[in-house]
Amino acid sequence: MFIGRETELQFLNDRYNSNKGELIVLYGRRRVGKTETLRQFCKGKPHLFFSCRECTDKLQLKTFSEKLLKENIPASAYISEFSDWDKAIRSITELPYGDKKKLVVIDEFPYMCKGNKSIPSILQNLWDEILKDENIMLVLCGSAMSFIEKELLAEKNPLYGRATGIYKMTEMGFYDAVKFFPDYSARDKVIAYSVLGGIPHYLQQFDNSRTLEENIKKSILTKGSALYSEVEFLLRQELRETPVYNSIIEAVALGNTKLNDISIKSLIDDTSKTSVYLKNLIEPGIVEREFSVSESTKEKANTNRGLYRITDNFFRFWYAFVFTNISELEGGDVDGVYKYSVEPLLHEFAAMSFEDVCREYVRELQKAGELPFRYSKMGRWWGKTTVRRKENQTELADTEIDLLAISKQSDKYLVGECKFKGKPFRYSEYLDTAVKLSSYKDKAEFYYYLFSESGFDENITKESESDSHLVLCYLDEIVGYK
Repeated sequence: MFIGRETELQFLNDRYNSNKGELIVLYGRRRVGKTETLRQFCKGKPHLFFSCRECTDKLQLKTFSEKLLKENIPASAYISEFSDWDKAIRSITELPYGDKKKLVVIDEFPYMCKGNKSIPSILQNLWDEILKDENIMLVLCGSAMSFIEKELLAEKNPLYGRATGIYKMTEMGFYDAVKFFPDYSARDKVIAYSVLGGIPHYLQQFDNSRTLEENIKKSILTKGSALYSEVEFLLRQELRETPVYNSIIEAVALGNTKLNDISIKSLIDDTSKTSVYLKNLIEPGIVEREFSVSESTKEKANTNRGLYRITDNFFRFWYAFVFTNISELEGGDVDGVYKYSVEPLLHEFAAMSFEDVCREYVRELQKAGELPFRYSKMGRWWGKTTVRRKENQTELADTEIDLLAISKQSDKYLVGECKFKGKPFRYSEYLDTAVKLSSYKDKAEFYYYLFSESGFDENITKESESDSHLVLCYLDEIVGYK
């Protein structure tokens, strides 16, 4: 069963239904579901789908020729193979698809270019000469993101400016991801998402009929299972010096978010080296450099600013629980690792992902026009602000806000606090939230959105009934919004 990707399919179908030639570049990290999305898009349409392999250019051309000639183009009557790529690609104009668009998908296109570096130039010449004026849709797909962004599409490269559509596929959001677990409770959906993230291949490994514990043990912690060695496999494909990257990702997964702290934890003496390694992890979408929502472009340019976090939930889970217990798991102690390492920390581990879920919920509320104002930027905030001490005393201290949305004119603020724990949101915690950024309250209107797994105490509930600027968001409401 194909789940989600409505936006991507709509984009592709809009291009297919256009009245001009289309050259589409669709790319994204491995396992994100590019191939399956393209196959779903091609259903019911006459098309040629060619998956490139890591092989010699001669063998690639031979395989492509065989695939194309099977479509009964005129050339198939007198040749069994094209002599060069120019003739082969030029022949897609002869596909016998009647008045329908000639749809051609080349999957893992970087492999084709790796075997023959002149392919982009050949394609550019053919596009400019004939293809752009034909009823053709040529889709180039690939996982080598650095190659596509820096070589294929960058200025001064052959295909620069030729693509009529460029789509970078990212992992599924929470609301699509949890469609894989329709029978899970709202709480377990959040935890499952915190473990697997939005990568379809990972989500498919869990069985909706099994409990979270059973799925984690069977599909992740058991040696030989689908996800047990997945992270190591991907790292070896994407990066060299795997041991160094293991140390860095583990450091970030265990809560070290500043450059210097990551260097110390991973035993790298030079922070400039650590910065380069982190940059290499950012390119394939494993790590991101996060900035406080209020930071300026100038501040973001400072290499020492920002916090690093793992964007892939499964990577974060794997390094927190599998990598640190690899000896025990290699020995088959699955039950022991789950009971003593995973189970006691799993709920707390999911709290960070719950913040991501709440931010996605707020984005959906904005799309539906259900917020009190339209924000122009939203994210986490950290810095010095007022905090509440005992006996209602306040002082300035370093703190953070889980979710801060700011209007374009900076005259309206939405402050969000997220609590994923087994106890109701307490009134004292709300007061702690309300005092933050209090110095801005004389020049801006504030709204408070409280997100809670386990509801709210009586005092908050009572206050929300008379305060329109205080909104309580319950777990079932958040998870079940779409």
